[in-house]
Amino acid sequence: MPVNDAFLQELRYKIDIEDIISSYVSLKRHGSTLKGLCPFHNEKTPSFTVYPETQSFYCFGCGAGGDAITFIKRIENVDYIDALKTLCDRCGLQMPQDGYDNSLSKKRRRVYEANRAAAKYFNSVLNSSEGAVGLQYYKNRGLTDHTIKKFGLGFAPDKWDGLLKHLRSLGFSTTDMLAAGLIRQSRESANYYDIFRNRVMTPIIDVRGNVIAFGGRVLDDSKPKYINTGDTIVYKKTNELFSLNFAKDSGKSTLILCEGYMDVIAMNQAGFTNAVAGCGTALTSEQVQLISRYADEVVLAYDADEAGQKAVQKAMRMFKNVDVNVRVPKLQYGKDPDEIIKNVGAEKFAAMIDGATNETEYKLLNLRNKFQLNTTQGKIDFMNGAVEILADSPPIEQDIYISRLSEELGINKEAVKTQMSNYLNKIYSRKKRELFRKAVNDSLKENTKLSSDFGASSKSVKAADRLIFLLIKYPDCAKHFGGFCANQLPQGYYQKVFNMVVKHIENGYDNDLMSFSEKLTNDELGRLSGIIARGEPSVEPKKEFSDCLKIIGEENAAKNQKSTNDMSDDEFRKLFEAHN
Repeated sequence: MPVNDAFLQELRYKIDIEDIISSYVSLKRHGSTLKGLCPFHNEKTPSFTVYPETQSFYCFGCGAGGDAITFIKRIENVDYIDALKTLCDRCGLQMPQDGYDNSLSKKRRRVYEANRAAAKYFNSVLNSSEGAVGLQYYKNRGLTDHTIKKFGLGFAPDKWDGLLKHLRSLGFSTTDMLAAGLIRQSRESANYYDIFRNRVMTPIIDVRGNVIAFGGRVLDDSKPKYINTGDTIVYKKTNELFSLNFAKDSGKSTLILCEGYMDVIAMNQAGFTNAVAGCGTALTSEQVQLISRYADEVVLAYDADEAGQKAVQKAMRMFKNVDVNVRVPKLQYGKDPDEIIKNVGAEKFAAMIDGATNETEYKLLNLRNKFQLNTTQGKIDFMNGAVEILADSPPIEQDIYISRLSEELGINKEAVKTQMSNYLNKIYSRKKRELFRKAVNDSLKENTKLSSDFGASSKSVKAADRLIFLLIKYPDCAKHFGGFCANQLPQGYYQKVFNMVVKHIENGYDNDLMSFSEKLTNDELGRLSGIIARGEPSVEPKKEFSDCLKIIGEENAAKNQKSTNDMSDDEFRKLFEAHN
């Protein structure tokens, strides 16, 4: 095995998947399992399940699954070897220095090293005569030397190969630089050139202190205004938050989410060290999940313009799927946090953050501005909209706002409650119909997807699922194959997993997920986790195993028969000749 099996066995005994996952996800015990909100997709009802008995996890919502190694790979966005090292650090186990292929880990480390060297280069240029224009830009923005140094800010010179030549002098190859997204090859020639030129540079640093990407901004009106590192083997913009490396150590359970890097830097300088910004143009579900891991509350300090407020409303919808309180400040005296702090100072900005309202109040205030509440029709229209807003709120919150609005507008409280009840009943009936239609459609889609993904009937795929479950849970079933061959299974995934499981049984290895985590992709491990999670114990495993073999054989024969029936006479003759 690429990783020593004895080492994996020792790691298996030393780690507990419940301890590993509970440091990222809030889990509640349900019998012999634990449940929580999935960290890999947005959901309101927990479908993420941890199985201490099998040291595995599976999400019934998105299909993510695997063992502790897979979880660390996905949640930390690292490769197999780095996930192993993370687990070893947690349990105090020494990682073996050989016996595994760490080529991907070496590539990742080389990219980290190239990025760090690039960041030092950009910073050195900033502090030279060549970067004077960039330094002046930062000074004009009110940044101190301490802040510039803290964030590692820099300047990319107006050269086509300044960084390229510098990194080459340090021993980095063009392959290293391409992998890091620092250079590009010309379409007209075989020459390479710097991606970032004549721009102020902001390095993006992950929570482990690695430089993973850069954001570059021009100093004039030329286009494109911003250039950012594309996705690489160490960076995926949808998964990262700028300045989370500082915010996580702020000692605060609240994160302030801004739109731009400069907003975050200005806020950090003013003492708001818990400020972060999304990497990319729009907030993503992955970034929302990341925030939920580090904070109990988020303040949406987006720009005060129309686009910023639309982004606030979208963000509020996204945060409904995680266990994070949302508040929105009323920003004044400037279009964004950076400008506001410059205009009125950090103290007044802090008061705006402290006075930020919850989602319900924010929506009610916005709704109020649309109507003339001194008119009867204005009150009616406002209350109709308010009922829709309050319908999404918890009962206690509903009661508080209904009482407050009824008194303020001179409307009978019971009348508002009746309207609320009627609206909720209407919504409930509609959702009930939608859920029924969704269940029917999902069932049809699942059968169609199974046939499409694996080139086999859904009956054959389900029998293959059960066959693999029985082999893992009841290894003695492997003695009863008869004349069954792996190529009778649906191609690809099933044949791959089947052969691995059988080989493990023959060699006396345990068929747990940790044994497979290096050889299977995250998606493949997720599917295998689902097979195990959904599998019910068998009263007669050997008989059921034989039944599965029979179904797969019959379905395979029917598929082959259908295939030959579709052949032309000439194709059939050639097939016959090939087998004789």
